[in-house]
Amino acid sequence: MTLAIGLVIAGTTTTTVFADEHVVKKGDNLWDIANTHDVTVDYLMEKNELESSIIYPEQKLSVQETYKVKKGDTLYRIAKDNNVSVKELKEWNNLQSNLIVIGEELMIKAGSIAIENEQSQPVMASKQQKNKEKSSQTTASPAMKKSETPEGKTLTVTATAYTADCAGCSGITKTGIDLRNDRNAKVIAVDPNVVPLGSKVYVEGYGYAIAGDTGGAIKGNKIDIHVPTKKEAYAWGVRTVKLTIVE
Repeated sequence: MTLAIGLVIAGTTTTTVFADEHVVKKGDNLWDIANTHDVTVDYLMEKNELESSIIYPEQKLSVQETYKVKKGDTLYRIAKDNNVSVKELKEWNNLQSNLIVIGEELMIKAGSIAIENEQSQPVMASKQQKNKEKSSQTTASPAMKKSETPEGKTLTVTATAYTADCAGCSGITKTGIDLRNDRNAKVIAVDPNVVPLGSKVYVEGYGYAIAGDTGGAIKGNKIDIHVPTKKEAYAWGVRTVKLTIVE
């Protein structure tokens, strides 16, 4: 007799999803929180509808979900509904088989399928959209060239991304730049003790920019680059790049 995938024992038909929270403490940043809970920064931003990587003490962040199995569920269906794989569900919950029981709580994190789909979105953009984005980037920094190697003090930094295109965002940087008036403005948030505010910089993979903003989570060799949309912020994710202070 063959055991059917996701065999379920009869019982209640109620579905319950619990969200586990992390309360932000002073000095916390999304990168460290993501590592602690074995998820990605992109997952935390999307899960909590964050428009930038800036977080504040006492802020509550949902870091993962616990799904309560209901009648008729299978691992395949749960995985598909949550955009993860059956293999990941089994690894996260130490399952040795596909057997699940009604009322059992399954931990759900950011899966590789979800990450792959999210990262592929810019690639699937239409040719017209790509041309528009290319034109915007050229307008924002006409002197930028791929082969260009600017001179100046160079640092290795961790770079995340944010956008002013969000409900309730003021769009005004620490130095007074209004990002709402120019969504394509090349501006980065920095730790002024590392990169002086007002500096002209060159960021690998981003181009020339102005160090015009700060952030509570931007300490040491960390920066936050400004991009036009939330989708582009997700696509950027977290990267280790070279930053050169040009002037």
